Amino acid sequence: MLARSLCVARSGLGLSSSRALYSSFVQGEPPILLSKDKTNPSIAIITLNKPDKLNSLSVAVGETFKAVVEEIKADKGVRAVVVTGSGRAFSAGGDLQFLLDRTRSSSEQNVEEMVRFYKRFLSIRSLPVPTLAAINGAAVGAGMCLALACDLRPAIATNAKLSVNFVRLGLHPGLASTYFLPRLIGPHAAAQLLLTGETIDAQTAQRLGIVSEVKPAEEVLEYTLSVANKIASASPVAVQSLLHTLRKRLDADLEFSLLDEAEGQAISYASPDIL
Repeated sequence: MLARSLCVARSGLGLSSSRALYSSFVQGEPPILLSKDKTNPSIAIITLNKPDKLNSLSVAVGETFKAVVEEIKADKGVRAVVVTGSGRAFSAGGDLQFLLDRTRSSSEQNVEEMVRFYKRFLSIRSLPVPTLAAINGAAVGAGMCLALACDLRPAIATNAKLSVNFVRLGLHPGLASTYFLPRLIGPHAAAQLLLTGETIDAQTAQRLGIVSEVKPAEEVLEYTLSVANKIASASPVAVQSLLHTLRKRLDADLEFSLLDEAEGQAISYASPDIL
C-alpha cells in the first residue's frame, strides 16, 4: 500500500537541498520522509518515520519537519500535502527525554523553548496548499495536535486511539491543542477531552467531528490521497485563495494562544506533579 503511493522516498522532492537536509541522519533512517503520490505528483506526502518510537516528536524531528515544509513550499507544483506516520502509530506525542529536560530549565527558558517547539511543527500552517492528516494509528498528545493543525483529517484507522493526555502527565496542554480543538468540536466537548485527558476511539472521533471517515488501517492513506486528489484537480488559484480566507479567520489569535500554552507548560515543568 505504502509502496504503491510513495514514489520518491528519502530523496525529498528532487530539489538540490534534499541531500543536505538528511545529511545528519546518515547513520540511520531520517525521522521524516518526503515523497510524492505515485499517481499524482502534485500531492506531497510527509511521513513521520520513527516507528520504533511510535513517531515521537522531538526537537530534531521538528527541525527536519520544518525543513521539509520549506522544501515543499519551494515546489510550486504541489497542490496538496498529506501527513501520515510509519508503522502502527501516527504519533505517540512528545519525546519523553525532551519533557524531562524541561524540568531542569528555568521557566523563562521553557516558555521560549516551548514556543520554538510548537512552531517547528505548526510550520505546516505556512504551506499555501491544503494539508490532510492520514491518521494511520494512535495520535496522542502532541501527535494529536499535529493532526489537528492540518486543514483536514479525512480518515482514521479503525483501531486508532486519540488523546490530548497532557493533564495525565501533569502538564498543561500545548502545541495549539487549546486553540484548534475548541474551534473544531466546540468548547464543551474540547474542555472534556482536555481536562480529563481521556482516550477516545476512532468512532468517537468521527462522531465529534475530529475526523471524517473510519477506515481499516491499510486503507487510511489511500482514502486520504483520494480526497487530496479531488482537491488537486480543482483550480489551484481558487483553492489557495480560499485556504487563505479560511486560515486567516481561524488563525487570527493563534500566536497569543501559543504563548499562553507555553507559559502554562513552564509552570507545569516547575511542579512536582510533572510525569
